[in-house]
Amino acid sequence: MESVQDYGVTLTRGIEPSLHPFTEYFRGFESLPVIRGLFGEKTESVLSDLKVEFFSARWGYMSTSDRDGHLLISTHHLDHSDFRTVYLDVVHELCHVKQFLDGRKLYDDMFAYVDSPVEVEAYRTTVEEARRIGMTEDEIAEYLRVEWNTEEEHLRLLTNVGVKK
Repeated sequence: MESVQDYGVTLTRGIEPSLHPFTEYFRGFESLPVIRGLFGEKTESVLSDLKVEFFSARWGYMSTSDRDGHLLISTHHLDHSDFRTVYLDVVHELCHVKQFLDGRKLYDDMFAYVDSPVEVEAYRTTVEEARRIGMTEDEIAEYLRVEWNTEEEHLRLLTNVGVKK
């Protein structure tokens, strides 16, 4: 931790977030073929070592820390989104955990979100899982719609991940 002073105030930086065991809140993911395909023999150990940080905000969904690979999850999203969306979002973020463990850069400003190699890879995996659980192409396309993408970007993402619209 580091304290910084200016303007008559002191800020403390480097505070560690409060982390909780992933498997305490998300059970059964270790048995999913899609997750076993990501982590192989290490599935149980990766998920048992994985931490999750819940944050309270009306904005945001889920993400993966590029500092230590833990998950960040909005309690609002967790509480108010339908089960299938949260389920697929967890699958998506676990893809990013795998990428992080492989030493890949999760956030790269050289690419638009819909063209980012790590995002395209994670969404392709998520799309495969969406199909496995019986979602139609239209339902998958709607799942992939997010407010920060324009319509043109949304269509590009669909193309990049092989969803027919």
